[in-house]
Amino acid sequence: MRRVILSVAIATLATVAVAQDARPVVVPASSVARPEDAGLRVHTNYFMRNPDPNFNPNVPPPAVTIETPASIACIYHLASSNISGCPVATATKHATGGSQTIVIVDAYDDPSAGADLKTFSTQFGLPNATFIKKYATGTKPPNACATGWEGEEALDIQWAHAMAPKANIVLMEAASNSLADMYAAVDAANTYIVNHGGEGEISMSWGTGEYSSETVDDLHCLQPGIVYFASSGDAAGVIYPSASPWVVSTGGTQINRDSSGNYVKQVGTNTCGAGCGGGKSTYEGRPSYQDGVSGVVGSKRGTPDIASDSSSNSPVYVYDSSCYGGWLEVWGTSVASPTLAGVINSAGSFKSSSASELTLMYDNMNDTTAYKDVTSGSCDTHNAKTGYDLCTGIGRVRGKTLK
Repeated sequence: MRRVILSVAIATLATVAVAQDARPVVVPASSVARPEDAGLRVHTNYFMRNPDPNFNPNVPPPAVTIETPASIACIYHLASSNISGCPVATATKHATGGSQTIVIVDAYDDPSAGADLKTFSTQFGLPNATFIKKYATGTKPPNACATGWEGEEALDIQWAHAMAPKANIVLMEAASNSLADMYAAVDAANTYIVNHGGEGEISMSWGTGEYSSETVDDLHCLQPGIVYFASSGDAAGVIYPSASPWVVSTGGTQINRDSSGNYVKQVGTNTCGAGCGGGKSTYEGRPSYQDGVSGVVGSKRGTPDIASDSSSNSPVYVYDSSCYGGWLEVWGTSVASPTLAGVINSAGSFKSSSASELTLMYDNMNDTTAYKDVTSGSCDTHNAKTGYDLCTGIGRVRGKTLK
């Protein structure tokens, strides 16, 4: 099974940005976006290096910087104390917050999800997660390995837990990646949160090309007490549900470090995959929280809202045993969605809706204690610049305030 997946699609360096690691790039079958799937099936937004059984966080490849839960927590000011420069090698303080529930919605079944999350947590000194796996239909879906979805599931639960280690993590598995099955899983996630405290986040690291009836499907993301997150995509343009005005659209950045490994800044990047998603929606109108950036978005919903590390030049660790056989080097805006869902959960304010959360973000986008503007770099057709832009949104998070 594992060999079949690795032979599905190896991206050429012409289409996927070159990272520091010389191993070939693997494009999971689930991350291949097909125009004919728009409005019918969804795709994931992650890429990885060719899995190597000798690869692990204790012996990283030479001259390669792979971000850890502690280095990201340090950069985003989520740890109890920060080490200067947030170097990967010596940043050891992880995020400490989290409460209520984060539900990860993905397709198919990851049989080793819980065990792999425990391995990930042990490796990086995180507390063991309060974790449960649910089947959206009540019936176990087909195995996720052959489709590529297993890597997505491992990534999502591990990085949501890394940013909000005290939150309850739920993996809600859809029967397939059809849009109907994914929305059924979102509805099941809504019901789960309603029945378990009534507050939390739902992360959706997947998307589909925009379609004319998507405004009707916005209804799946309107459950009071829940804030929804979705990846903006790994190629130029806009995908759904990231385009929904009732969802926090999460874009991609690249972490830049100096020659000593110290954090310098984050920049806009086209190295999420074949690019990084963002732009103006074709079908969704401008929400009121974007009125202040109407000069950029015009009369349409603009994406992304906010961005986080998603670059092949600053990848993250993920562990998956049953499909890929161990540690992975992963990137893409699929990293951004669970990471930011974890950050917002860790802040602990639990807004009544995504619109309420987004209103707070946009109202305080210039507050440097809470957000940091990303003012350089580009995401294919859009540049990162001062203020809101269609590459990195309002910028990136800083700490837990005003969230």
